[in-house]
Amino acid sequence: MGHPRGAAGRGRRGGEGRPGTYGRARRFLRALPPLIIVGGVVFDLSTPATYTAAPLFSAAPLIAAPFFSTLTTLLTGIAAVLASVGLHVYNGTATQVPSLTEVFTVVTVSALAMLVNRVVRRSGERLASARVIAETAQKAVLPTPAERIGGLQCAARYEAAQADAFIGGDLFAVQDTPHGVRLVVGDVRGKGMEAVEAVAVVIGAFREAAEQEASLEGVAQRLERALAREGTRRDGLDAFEGFTTAVLAEIPRADGTGGGEGEGDAGSVRGAGSVRVVNRGHPPPLLLYADGNLDVLDPAEPALPLGMGELAAWPDRAEERPYPPGATLLFYTDGLSEARNTEGVFYDPASRLAGRIFPGPEELLDALVDDVRLHTGGGSTDDMALLALSRPATGQQERRRTMPVVPPASPGAPPIRPGHQA
Repeated sequence: MGHPRGAAGRGRRGGEGRPGTYGRARRFLRALPPLIIVGGVVFDLSTPATYTAAPLFSAAPLIAAPFFSTLTTLLTGIAAVLASVGLHVYNGTATQVPSLTEVFTVVTVSALAMLVNRVVRRSGERLASARVIAETAQKAVLPTPAERIGGLQCAARYEAAQADAFIGGDLFAVQDTPHGVRLVVGDVRGKGMEAVEAVAVVIGAFREAAEQEASLEGVAQRLERALAREGTRRDGLDAFEGFTTAVLAEIPRADGTGGGEGEGDAGSVRGAGSVRVVNRGHPPPLLLYADGNLDVLDPAEPALPLGMGELAAWPDRAEERPYPPGATLLFYTDGLSEARNTEGVFYDPASRLAGRIFPGPEELLDALVDDVRLHTGGGSTDDMALLALSRPATGQQERRRTMPVVPPASPGAPPIRPGHQA
């Protein structure tokens, strides 16, 4: 999924410093076959007749085969054969049996190089086709959210742990509905195609429920029922142990419409300037204020993940928290909070972001992804989905002063406030 804002974030920012290195390596590979042929000629001319440069002439087309076009590989093979023949003619040994054997060896290896080139090119075409299909499937399952949704600024990332992977078990979706902006961020148990199927089920159920259900609790129950139906369709372990951790949120419209029924206590903040959250066993969202303060929106009462309704039953209850202008909501999967460094220390997004100010959600996610990469040393064992929504303040400048994420927050930074105090 297309970076910089795509769900799958395949163009990773961590590689921004690599194009120069890649370009130098590519130029070196382009120059290597002719350099080997020239080196073979020099070697043959500067050594006694008992020494031969045939191995170098044979190596040139083999090196060209996997990296260059069919025409380039053919021309490299022809150049190697001509160099071998020309040297034997120059040395007056063209009719000798060892010389003929060497020329035949170079011709044979050049022919094999053409075959290798053909196989590699076919494999590359198939891989390119598979990548296009994977990207198309990813865009269908996890479409890139719009930059502005319901008056909010939005940004998303999908960082896969496996290189060249496009989608896994992490998910997110944002939708502008008659009830306000609704979203879901989740993590499906398991990996592979079964996890992708479950992601499609959750996203599809959310898209429909977000439009139809009057309350956020109703949306959560619709997802629960959709996963229950999916569980009965599966065989084996997944039929009994499949589940999805998820956090759902609803941001009412600026006019205060879009309220749900039975949400929050009588003294809670109502309408515009708030966010309603239902957390089903998922890492808590973070609320970053314009002044650098940060709230962790921990649920007042822990709940089981979606798909585990048979183990316990209780009514979902949305918790309402203030969401003032200038603040940014950050939702993430456990690929972020469980990222470890070389010493086994988990990444703590709350402590790393406390006291930091970002111009918008895009810059927040950019800095966060880079910081995680620094923390882990560039590697990760789990996929990571990130979603950030900012509520612009009245008269807010287009860009504000940005404070770096690294190093971690100093002792004098604004405090992290637990969500239950909001």
